[in-house]
Amino acid sequence: MRRFKRSAGADPTDPIGLLLIGCGYWGRNYVRIFDELPGANVVAVCDGSIERLEAIAIAYPDVTLTASLDEALAIPGIDAAIVCTPAATHHDIALRCLQTGLHVLLEKPMTTTAEDADELGELADELGLTLMVGHTFLFNPGVRKVKEYIDSGSVGDIYYLYAQRTSLGPIRTDVNALWDLAPHDVSIFNFLLDSEPEWVSAVGSCALRSKRADVGFISLGYGPGLIAHIHVSWTDPNKVREVVLVGSQRRIVFNDTNPLERVRVFDKGVAVESANGTTYGEHTLLLRDGDIISPMVESSEPLKNQCGHYLECIRTGARPLSDSRVGRSVVSVMAAIDRSLESGGAPQPVQQTSTLAIGGLG
Repeated sequence: MRRFKRSAGADPTDPIGLLLIGCGYWGRNYVRIFDELPGANVVAVCDGSIERLEAIAIAYPDVTLTASLDEALAIPGIDAAIVCTPAATHHDIALRCLQTGLHVLLEKPMTTTAEDADELGELADELGLTLMVGHTFLFNPGVRKVKEYIDSGSVGDIYYLYAQRTSLGPIRTDVNALWDLAPHDVSIFNFLLDSEPEWVSAVGSCALRSKRADVGFISLGYGPGLIAHIHVSWTDPNKVREVVLVGSQRRIVFNDTNPLERVRVFDKGVAVESANGTTYGEHTLLLRDGDIISPMVESSEPLKNQCGHYLECIRTGARPLSDSRVGRSVVSVMAAIDRSLESGGAPQPVQQTSTLAIGGLG
């Protein structure tokens, strides 16, 4: 079990002292949420932008600010870090934090290589520290409602899944659209299926004439007969955030842009029945067409759920729902996607993550 490591001399009943590294859009959200959560205290914020630090100073005057990571890691009263910097910096910064004895919440993608992810996970386990990856959709009540339907068996056999994540920007300069957007849907698929794909095939284009693909189409094979598909784009005027699951008994749609009907369940499907007693030796298709249901979905902020889970895991030593294995699995898929892009869409095997297990919220 992980140990809740306190800073020297700290009272164990004190709130958990937090260091936020990187205060861009997501970083500011983390500051806001942890400031609202009981049992948390944002002690310091580190960012290379003076303008961003000044904005934090106005909203949170009691927070210590610095542009130096070395200075930040030396500030007393810090027990855990949240890393919200560009993906290419995640490994080095998280490594420094773990070596300093801090628990770490690392924004997605965890790292840019599976080897780097393995190093961080192994070090956290060795030191008894919590290492969590910010796959926020695993804490989304809509996604968890879809998972409930799957686990209940009411979906029947899962035939395939597909996701669309498109809009006009925001366009990033550190990664392409596939690395920016697809990790969300890869993490959702892995969570819903309790597995990871065996292979991927991906194609992309640079519609904006940049060096990074801003449009991508990804196919994933999750085993015999089970496939999934992801479409991502920074250039589509229509903002879509949708995941669809098609089963033999039901079709379920998770639409993250619809606050009133975030999940819709279509009680219809098609199943294959053996043609017993027929002379043709063929199968019979059984069609079902029932009601459309909009189940009640808990109203809560996924990022706040994630942050609360992080604090709970630090205190109790429980393994996070989105632990290093989950983060590493997504990175492995993204690495295979890169290889497929480079080979013109040729299917590429995914390096499997041992003992991958995605559980409940504890």
